[in-house]
Amino acid sequence: MIQLPEHIRTAIATQQPVVALESTVIAHGLPYPHNLELAHALETEVRTNHAVPATIGVVQGQPTAGMSPIDIERFAQSDQPHISKLSRRDIAYAVASQHDGATTVAATMAIAAMAGIQVFATGGIGGVHRGARDTWDISADLTELARTPVLIVCAGAKSILDLPATLEYLETLGVPVVGFGTDTFPAFYSSSSGLPAPARADTPSDIAKLWQEHQRFGGGSGMLVTVPPPSD
Repeated sequence: MIQLPEHIRTAIATQQPVVALESTVIAHGLPYPHNLELAHALETEVRTNHAVPATIGVVQGQPTAGMSPIDIERFAQSDQPHISKLSRRDIAYAVASQHDGATTVAATMAIAAMAGIQVFATGGIGGVHRGARDTWDISADLTELARTPVLIVCAGAKSILDLPATLEYLETLGVPVVGFGTDTFPAFYSSSSGLPAPARADTPSDIAKLWQEHQRFGGGSGMLVTVPPPSD
């Protein structure tokens, strides 16, 4: 179901570390050429740390884990308004209509899991919006974390959200939230939201052990590892 370039297929088959990356930040997050520079920088960062990057998107109707440089550049071009922004619910429409689609956190998680990729790095997740008791505006990222066994590494949830409610909702969904080297939950641009992180881990080995045990006892949900952005 998922288009995998040969080097990604080989990495998964031989159990090399593979890191999923989203494509919404390329198509909708930043203007050209900054988005293209960021896409290249993210993939380079993964390679520098001895893993294989897999930028995920729907390319002409084909869910793809490991977009080519040509497709990444095409998604980055500011004159491509037909590239849809996809959550999980939108993947089927993009496939059926043979459209291009840039994947959000939720859609990236879904395709990564189908491809056999367990780790996904992104800037920040969505969450419970302020005023959600009236609007019911809650990001699909949270429900995706509840049902898809992918470990997300990010800088917490976006600071414009209702962060206490977001943490409460993640608890309700059974999603572990881990502070990497911190006791507080970061807030995307800020190293701390002032809210306590439910759990803490200080080394990658600790994170790996937590993830291994969560896969045994977590009921199929994902896990959120939050890394404070540098203070500068």
